[in-house]
Amino acid sequence: MAVRAAVLPAIGAPLEITGIELPDPGPGQVRVRLAAAGVCHSDLSLSNGTMRVPVPAVLGHEGAGTVVAVGEGVTHVGGGDPVVLNWAPSCGSCHACALGEVWLCANALNGAADVYARTTDGTDLHPGLNVAAFAEETVVPASCVLPLPQGVPLADAALLGCAVLTGYGAVHHSAKVRAGETVAVFGAGGVGLATLQSARIAGASRIIAVDVSPEKEELARAAGATDYVLASENTPREIRALTGKQGVDVSVECVGRAVSIRAAWDSTRRGGRTTVVGIGGKDQEVTFNALEIFHWGRTLSGCVYGNTDPARDIPVLAEHVREGRLDLSALVTERIALEGIPAAFENMLAGKGGRALVVF
Repeated sequence: MAVRAAVLPAIGAPLEITGIELPDPGPGQVRVRLAAAGVCHSDLSLSNGTMRVPVPAVLGHEGAGTVVAVGEGVTHVGGGDPVVLNWAPSCGSCHACALGEVWLCANALNGAADVYARTTDGTDLHPGLNVAAFAEETVVPASCVLPLPQGVPLADAALLGCAVLTGYGAVHHSAKVRAGETVAVFGAGGVGLATLQSARIAGASRIIAVDVSPEKEELARAAGATDYVLASENTPREIRALTGKQGVDVSVECVGRAVSIRAAWDSTRRGGRTTVVGIGGKDQEVTFNALEIFHWGRTLSGCVYGNTDPARDIPVLAEHVREGRLDLSALVTERIALEGIPAAFENMLAGKGGRALVVF
């Protein structure tokens, strides 16, 4: 059966909106009709080669939809069930999984090398980050499908698959923000806005959003920011001025650029925590001297997928949605058709908006 999809024919090439042929689900597989897919900066990183994937590929890793059919052996979901796609399923047997660090699973992205579909002319296609959500329908391993808890709108639930898990996990699992602490969030895109909401849920007393764009202030404040700082070389000084000259307890960097990582570090109080969520290129080098590492006593940590276990955390996030503490729709700055993905990439490059949502 042919469905429409956004195909990346080669690294650095423009996406092509075209028909692809999907097979029926085999043993251990699930076919899903997408309701929506979020356009994440990671998709842009895949298309330009910052992150490497086999091509040609169908991108899109943040999605939700309805089960169309299941293959032999699949029992946790069935036809008609609403589901969230999990682009990084843990294998349960590698060293990281044995330690309980499922977000670092060594085998999570093995499926990206598989051939999961073909173009109408017979060219093999790979599933981007496992799930190929930039398509009307997709076929994925059963481990990539999680039941959607009740009370979460199906289209908005797509954001649970990456942006919200990442932002929530950065606050609650990586930085472990405590009630009353101060937090700075660098970058007010989709993940940054989710991080701001999560800091509010954690009970942070002051939440400072930092971004290069003045147009994002309204979005950031709606998400929970108590203060908004335009990014500049003076950002650490401005943040210290807002926090009694101390700096924040926690900085979360959601951009992946050396300058913003360094600014987040410099904005953190002595003994505080700096968590880096943004995915930067190899050319983004950050330098520290030995004396400052000793003197400031700060903790600098990376954060992969929010250090989350999606099977554990999505029900928690759904409860926050049902209780009105987490507003998924506030993270969406535009709802677009499949053909709008290239323009959404351009907006991300220009630093505009929060999260574009492809609605099928």
